[in-house]
Amino acid sequence: MNIGIPKERRPSEYRVGLSPTGVKLLTEAGHTCYVESKAGLGAGFSDDNYLYAGAHIVYSGEEAYGRADLVLKAVRPLTEELSWLVPGQVLMGFLHLPAAKPDKVEALLEKRISAIAYEQIQRPDGSLPVLKPLSQIGGQMAAQIVARLLQNNGGGNGVLLGGVPGVPPAEVVIIGAGVVGENAARAFLGKGAHVTILDRDLNRLQELARLLPSSGVVTLVSHPFNIERACGYADAVIGAVMVPGERAPIVLPRTVVQKMRPGAVLLDLSIDEGGCAETSRPTSHENPTYMAEGVVHCCIPNLPGVVARTATHAFLNAAWPYIQLITSQGIESALATDPDLEQGLVTYQGQLRHLNPVYYPSNNGD
Repeated sequence: MNIGIPKERRPSEYRVGLSPTGVKLLTEAGHTCYVESKAGLGAGFSDDNYLYAGAHIVYSGEEAYGRADLVLKAVRPLTEELSWLVPGQVLMGFLHLPAAKPDKVEALLEKRISAIAYEQIQRPDGSLPVLKPLSQIGGQMAAQIVARLLQNNGGGNGVLLGGVPGVPPAEVVIIGAGVVGENAARAFLGKGAHVTILDRDLNRLQELARLLPSSGVVTLVSHPFNIERACGYADAVIGAVMVPGERAPIVLPRTVVQKMRPGAVLLDLSIDEGGCAETSRPTSHENPTYMAEGVVHCCIPNLPGVVARTATHAFLNAAWPYIQLITSQGIESALATDPDLEQGLVTYQGQLRHLNPVYYPSNNGD
């Protein structure tokens, strides 16, 4: 099989679709890998690293796509990249199609692309094995980002996360007790903040009550009254909700944001899937924040893209069994063999699969 690894073209996206180690494993199995020049630099992989692993270096994105039966990406292709896709190809990456403009999905359908969204590969227990490591990274990054934004020079209300003797710590509210929420809670607790976690699943809240330190944590069932009450006293609110294959639900209407403290921070980690706050819109690492209703909003879709070496190794560790299955068996046999992989199939032979079109369009740009 011919595998293409193009350079990522989104701003501040430094991850890459396959590491030199992955290339070595594939070439040793008889496959051919075409890596676009400088595709891995942001993650610390040089063209020479890929050459030594057995790759062919190509010098345009169009060639990396055009030579491939399977295209391995970190994130959803831009419009220009979609034009380079070859009809009938297989595409794998974090595609987040519920938050894409409709024409992105239409292009995949028109070209009969078999698109596998890593974030939707799902086990019978509901866990998302390839998304999990990036959720862990995003959750851990939340504390360092919020700490900076709460500073006066970050636009915040001047609150130190951990407080000092005689002055209480910051109040952090996390909506969603999944992998992102749990890791965010651990990171904030490590910095001394007081954390409130909300989720609809009482069993999950009970589990977190056992896993997290008993001091400094409050758990609440997530319904509109509790969300509004918690956001009213929060110095920072972390949105961490997701429904695989669908746009993230709006759990923070504008009326709730209006009741937050002036200078509080809203970090919407659900923005990859369209955002969970009515006031959210995508930002970037270059321009990470904006003010709405007196609240500092930070809504960066590719948050782990700037810790590219860690993030690339982390997601490829989890994605490798699925990449290997497709390259060894072909897409049809792989989908029939592995129901977890089949859950990640979002377009196939011109049809939508595990993707809810009701949620188009969204506010998440390209």
